[in-house]
Amino acid sequence: MRLGFAASAPFGADVLERLAARHEIAFCLTQPDAPAGRGRGLRPAPAKLTALRLGIRVVESLEDTLDEPTIVLVAYGRLIPRDLLDRHLWLNVHPSLLPRWRGAAPVERAIMAGDTETGVTVIKLVEELDAGPIAAQERFPIRPEDDAGAVYDRAVPLAVELLEAVLAEPEFTPQPDEGVTYAEKIGPEDRALDVSRPEEAVNRVRALSPHIGARAELEGRPVVVWKARVGDGRFVPVEVQPPGGRRMEYETWLRGLR
Repeated sequence: MRLGFAASAPFGADVLERLAARHEIAFCLTQPDAPAGRGRGLRPAPAKLTALRLGIRVVESLEDTLDEPTIVLVAYGRLIPRDLLDRHLWLNVHPSLLPRWRGAAPVERAIMAGDTETGVTVIKLVEELDAGPIAAQERFPIRPEDDAGAVYDRAVPLAVELLEAVLAEPEFTPQPDEGVTYAEKIGPEDRALDVSRPEEAVNRVRALSPHIGARAELEGRPVVVWKARVGDGRFVPVEVQPPGGRRMEYETWLRGLR
């Protein structure tokens, strides 16, 4: 099939890579380059980099002409206007078991909440946030050792399999009214660890690794915590990163303090 594609985040870039091996992607709609990093220099979205590497036309404005009747949208990050929703069939790939965890950070919020399973859902995009009817859905477990990166990695091939099953003739079923929850965007306050609540703190570390990082004060010093576990009912850091430094084993960091 010849498809349009819309994505910005790494999850969308990974789905684009796999889908482009099976179908002709006419364009990749993505967000414009944005300031990032310490220097706040302009940085392209991961999906843009993937599209350029694959030789796919990049579109950075919804005002550009989008010709394809079907557009796959994965972690694009912006609302699609009503006129474009009416003009195309938008198939939205969402890494959760909708209607649970509608919104910007479904994988992260699922892990923070201690969910033991998640999945991938393909829906028809509508104006209400992640509320469109379901074309396909499949679940998989969240293992105790999984961080967000591991969950996203397992969601990518499943997303492509579900798309393959529905692209030719999608059929839709309304989402149930029960069980709706929202996955708000991760903010600075979500990164702070309360190590007096070990299970919750470890889940937060897992949810924010390896892409965001949780913050704590250990031994009187601020650090980013990338890996942790619960041991004897306590929060045990495993991998940390001091300000301006590199990631390292917690014991290595402690030896440096001494």
